This record gives sequence, structure tokens and C-alpha cells, in this order.
Amino acid sequence: MSIASTDLFSLGLDDHDRLNKELGGGIPPGSIILVEGDYGAGKSAMSQRFTYGLCEEGHEVTYLSTELTVGSFLDQMHSLSYDMVDHILDEDVLFLHADIGESNALTGGDEQSERKELLKRLMEAEVMWDADVVVIDTFDAILRNDPKFEALVRQNEERQAALEVISYFRDVISQGKCIMLTVDPSTLDEEAIGPFRAIADVFIELEMIEVGNDVRRQINVLRFAGMGEQVGDTIGFSVRSGTGIVIESRSVA
Repeated sequence: MSIASTDLFSLGLDDHDRLNKELGGGIPPGSIILVEGDYGAGKSAMSQRFTYGLCEEGHEVTYLSTELTVGSFLDQMHSLSYDMVDHILDEDVLFLHADIGESNALTGGDEQSERKELLKRLMEAEVMWDADVVVIDTFDAILRNDPKFEALVRQNEERQAALEVISYFRDVISQGKCIMLTVDPSTLDEEAIGPFRAIADVFIELEMIEVGNDVRRQINVLRFAGMGEQVGDTIGFSVRSGTGIVIESRSVA
């Protein structure tokens, strides 16, 4: 059942690309968006496109990166023609770098006490959840480097650990906010990622396909609850320096 486009968080940039239109006019408030893709599939570029477009439309965004510092984030956004400097100065976007550390590089002492409990700190960071949309890129890195989650994985209880995180996410989205998670599925077991796939209101897979000597990227929309207008099942795209996300083609099953 579709909802009015005025109720959606528009991704904007209608004069720049067709992404917002291809995704039915935006993302529904109160939803969890899961974006999966292997390394190089375009997860970060897609999350950066979402962030910039949302800010341009007047929404507040928190962007948490496990890889980029604020400087490299601004450089990367600028290279995609998504100029975020004014949005950061105007506090439209809160950028956070997640220092996840290295799971095998300890400075001594007890492993559990030395390593940060990342998921606990994530859920206790109240300020980051004030925004309309919270983007976590890449969420699998936080799961993999959290000692408590890792311990539960060793005990084959990763599903229970995932459900605890999901319970918190549900509380957040009950306030009409959105949470966007990017995940590399090759880094997690099915038992760990399965619960997040099951509860995602919007489930998008980014895929790279070799055609001859070319590598083509496409968005596979596997689930889109609360869509506005019709959403394409498969949307071809590319990532171009100086331009950003470019929609190449669309086919609807």
C-alpha cells in the first residue's frame, strides 16, 4: 500500500539524478533501511548520496563512518559534487568517525576490558540519534569488532545479540526517524545478518555485474514497505567523479 509522497523523506536532487524518483519519491519515516553490497559495490557512495540529498531537502542527518575521518568524508563528498561544508557548518549533518580499533591489536591487559564495547557505546550516544535520519556506514565493521557480539558469535548466539540491537533500533524509529545501515554480507554469518534482513522496511542490494570488460552496478530493491509511487525492482547506476550517483537504466518486473 503506497503512502502520500508528502509523508516521505525526499532524497531530493531531482534536477541532478533520478534516484529519488526511481525510489518512489523518498524513504518512509519510521523505517530501517538496509543496504547490502560487497566491497566496491557503492555502499558508501549511495549512503553519501542519501545524506546529501536529505540535507538539501531540509532534513537533519547523522552520518557515522567506520572508515572516514571528517576530512576524508568532506573530500570524498566534494569529489562526488556533494558539497557538505555548509551543511556541516549549519549543523544539518553530524559527522562521526567510529574508532573501532583493531580486534587483534591490543595494548595488553584483559581482552574484554581493553576492547571497546562498540554496540553499547553506539546505543548510549544519545546525540547521534537526535537527527531525522541516522546513517551507519559500515555497520558490519561495528558488529565484527564488538567483543560482546563476537563472544556471542563464538557461542552460536549471534541471533540473540542481533535482536538486542534491533530492539533499540525499533525504539528509535518509533519516533518517526529512519536508520540506514550499510553492510558487506560476505563478512557476517547468515545467523548474524538474517535478523536485520528480516526487520528491514527497505532492503536494497547493490550488485556489480561483469559485462564483457565492463563492470556494471545495479540497485536491486528486495523490499520497500511504505513506498510512495512505484519503485523500480532493478535500477542501473554508476558512480562518477565530479558527478556522483548517475542512474543508468531501469526495469520493472
